[in-house]
Amino acid sequence: MRLPRDVRGSDLVRALRSLGYRPTRRRGSHVRVTTQVNGEHHEVIPMHNPVKVKTLSGIIKSVASHHELQVEELLERLDL
Repeated sequence: MRLPRDVRGSDLVRALRSLGYRPTRRRGSHVRVTTQVNGEHHEVIPMHNPVKVKTLSGIIKSVASHHELQVEELLERLDL
């Protein structure tokens, strides 16, 4: 599955809520989200419009790895 090219940072933060992520810190144009599901995990999300594809890819891979999912499965769950 191909990564979407038009994902906004705020949309990504909202989508990650379904996996238990909550915003815990904001500094400038970046938000750190944290989950306690499957152990503690943090991700920093740039609040850009749109998020660069390479940045989005890294975030998606990290979240998928933490939740022991394939990237395709995660993208289906997030519905981006």
